[in-house]
Amino acid sequence: MLDIIIEFDLWLFHLINTGLANSVFDSLMPFITEAKHWFLLYLFGGFLLVRSGRKGVFILFLLIITAVLSDQINSNILKDYFGRIRPCHTLDDLRLLVNCGMGKSFPSSHAANSFAAAVVLIHFFRPYRWLFLTIAILIAFSRVYVGVHYPMDVIAGAAVGFIVGYAVLLAARPFEKRMDKL
Repeated sequence: MLDIIIEFDLWLFHLINTGLANSVFDSLMPFITEAKHWFLLYLFGGFLLVRSGRKGVFILFLLIITAVLSDQINSNILKDYFGRIRPCHTLDDLRLLVNCGMGKSFPSSHAANSFAAAVVLIHFFRPYRWLFLTIAILIAFSRVYVGVHYPMDVIAGAAVGFIVGYAVLLAARPFEKRMDKL
């Protein structure tokens, strides 16, 4: 059964990485996949949250906690445990559009962190849920398209992010209720 999953993962990787190749994605996906390109948006979002008062500071605090937990659990525990090598280190027939990186592949930290943040943001800003979810999906998809992750890496990363984001929201629920009373 595991062989079938791995073979499907490899087939899906090739479909996304080479089968969907086009000049628009070749320009867009490397931009989307690089966290440094999102820095100004993160900074601006944090600024808006802080300016909006106590509730905004609380949300920003939860986002920071969520990002740190998601990244540490994923990068320092799960990746070491599973030890899956990135496709860009093992496959010859791929299109590598960014630096491969030396880290492990499973699960994807980009996917975990973006989905964890999306869960928290969706909780507080429900009308924008499709925007946050779309951004998380694009970041996850871009990791496969540029050749640094397998599809199952980003699916597992999304699951880790969802669980961490939801756990942080559950743990913060008593504090959120107090915040609503202020």
